Amino acid sequence: MTDPRFDVLGIGNAIVDVIAQADDDFLVREGLAKGSMRLIDAAEAVRLYDHMGPARVISGGCAGNTATGVASFGGRAAFIGKVAEDELGGLFRHDIRAVGVHFDTPALSTGAAPTARSMILVTPDGERTMNTYLGACSHLTPDDIDPEIVRAAGITYLEGYLWDPPAAKEAFRVAARIAHEAGRQVALTLSDSFCVDRFRAEFLELIRSGTVDLVFANAAEVHALYQTADFDTALAALRQDARMAAVTLSEAGSLVVTAAATIAVPAHPVETVFDTTGAGDLYAAGFMFGLARGYEPAMCAEFGGLAAAEIIGHLGARPETNLADLARQNGFSI
Repeated sequence: MTDPRFDVLGIGNAIVDVIAQADDDFLVREGLAKGSMRLIDAAEAVRLYDHMGPARVISGGCAGNTATGVASFGGRAAFIGKVAEDELGGLFRHDIRAVGVHFDTPALSTGAAPTARSMILVTPDGERTMNTYLGACSHLTPDDIDPEIVRAAGITYLEGYLWDPPAAKEAFRVAARIAHEAGRQVALTLSDSFCVDRFRAEFLELIRSGTVDLVFANAAEVHALYQTADFDTALAALRQDARMAAVTLSEAGSLVVTAAATIAVPAHPVETVFDTTGAGDLYAAGFMFGLARGYEPAMCAEFGGLAAAEIIGHLGARPETNLADLARQNGFSI
């Protein structure tokens, strides 16, 4: 097996984030569940935008954020996702390439659907409530999966948010098969409890069958996956099902779970939580960067915690500080 050209290949929704600050009363008036993600149509995206306060437009998307984080650590990253030939699609393509991520998925033809956008409302406590119009994202198909890019990636990272359109679902399975045939690893992020509730049986099948080698989840998603309020019970089931899992616990840090052991890793210190958007995405970036470079799982979790701490200290889900420099400043040897 040849050495990988890329440390991580992310496959997921190519989304532009439209981020505004809001108070809890606004969420109540809009009937929004704080901290949740919901899918909306184009008309609702326009209506909500008209009601939001001043907003910043920043490239986002779970797997895209993760690929950007890997690149910020000095890793080699690639991304597969669908944008349209429109202004937001051009913004997304420019932003992800500008940080060194390989991205050449053909754009969706003009008029088929616009580039996806997520209307994100951030409350004073830093919690984010997402309202996502998928647009062009949902048009990803197996034809968009470049076998050579998959074979060239040490880890192929699949985004649970995209596990909905049948063609995108098949694209994931194709990518996982190609990766394993090439002796590479496959990772899956559960993305959100909303996704888990919709696709619980399918996610469990992916994990139990060995289609994925590494699972990323937070505590709420693990509870939802195993339909239990008892975290220890859920964790025991995950330990039995997954080859490896990384479970984030907010300020309590994270757990690395394997059949042999569960390793607790403290959170990186944070002075102020400004916006939690992208915290899980950047944790995954740090973890997989470490894994691809041969670090022990506990150190991978520390990389993840460092990246998550950087991202929640500012608005938006892309790093504002070079993560490689930040890692060295905090005593990491990379």
